[in-house]
Amino acid sequence: MKTMNKLEVLAVIPARGGSKGIPRKNIRPFSGFPLIAWSIAAARQAETVTRTLVSTDDQEIAAIAVDLGAEVPFMRPAELAQDMTTDLPVFQQVLQWLADNEGYRPEVVVQLRPTSPIRPRRCVDEAVRLLLEHPDADCVRGLVPAGQNPHKMWRIDPESGRMVPLLSVPGIPEPYNAPRQALPPIYWQTGHIDAIRVGTILQKGSMTGKTIFPLLIDPRYTVDMDTPNDWAKAEWLVSFGGLEYVSPGAPRRPMPEGIDLLVMDFDGVLTDNRVWTDQDGNESVASNHSDSEGLSRLRASGVEAVVLSKEVNPVVAARCRKLKLPFLQGIEDKGSALKGMLKERGVNPRRVAYLGNDTNDLPCFQLVGWAVAVADAHPEVLQAADFILSKPGGHGAIREFCDLILKRKDTRA
Repeated sequence: MKTMNKLEVLAVIPARGGSKGIPRKNIRPFSGFPLIAWSIAAARQAETVTRTLVSTDDQEIAAIAVDLGAEVPFMRPAELAQDMTTDLPVFQQVLQWLADNEGYRPEVVVQLRPTSPIRPRRCVDEAVRLLLEHPDADCVRGLVPAGQNPHKMWRIDPESGRMVPLLSVPGIPEPYNAPRQALPPIYWQTGHIDAIRVGTILQKGSMTGKTIFPLLIDPRYTVDMDTPNDWAKAEWLVSFGGLEYVSPGAPRRPMPEGIDLLVMDFDGVLTDNRVWTDQDGNESVASNHSDSEGLSRLRASGVEAVVLSKEVNPVVAARCRKLKLPFLQGIEDKGSALKGMLKERGVNPRRVAYLGNDTNDLPCFQLVGWAVAVADAHPEVLQAADFILSKPGGHGAIREFCDLILKRKDTRA
């Protein structure tokens, strides 16, 4: 066996273009980055992986994958990108193409499914090393404790209509009536990681072979991205799950235990970023009434809020006075202005949150304890933010953020 630093370990990320449950799922933004970016990051940040490749039939996915640092040396044939296509022919095609066209023959293949984006930081390396520690192993597969014990599951006999136990347990006559603690532990395979010997795929014609070793993963990392609700739960887990995970960008900071001050942009945060101009040059903007109620409740709870805006139009002052918000406008250098504001107010920056939407807000993000973006913020802002709201600017984003702060205060009370 080759030594670890010479071993060729190929990470393959399968990402076809067709997705019925969530259209364009593999490149849909997930917590600020395309979903596929999380798996590419897991491969590229792993010490054991020597090459990262995306197998796709979709040109847009291919372009995004290359921008993220993965290779897409060929497009997947259409016949291998159908709804019922299994993993095996896809991986056989990848390995055969690389051998035929490049003479490249890795010893180990790692499969990283985009639909399991939240991975422990050492997940990939642990799987590869576990495989190499067991010369008889065909594969290592990620497992978590099963949420439901199949010993308490049933089939219904189609002829009699009677219930029939799904499984039996030696020594336990009625496992479905036994305490959970008395039953054998059961595990569920996840899409986080498969580390497979190439011979298992090419010679044995299997994605696992017969000798499979488990990599046990904390079940808190488990997500299944099949519906929009699954998506929202997974994004919540990124921000509030308290997990250490592989990220495509800088590590996301958790919400501070307490927030004393909320600083926010005006255009695109308090408004929907549109402006109406009449023939005399007078401008008007659109905002959301629910934001007013949220800010009022926030102020009543003892949390201050202030607006920091580059805009010079009087509409900023008019709207802020209506909301009883202190404001600074016409600010070109928001970072310097924020530093001065925090010093003047004597506020601990770690207990300050900043809500923005555009690139001129970025200098403020690292000056505070929590940086937040509205849902329709600029892509650079979404990627730099610690948390992304579900609502766009001017459509209740501030109310959503206020409710978030108030809920944290209530739970800490």
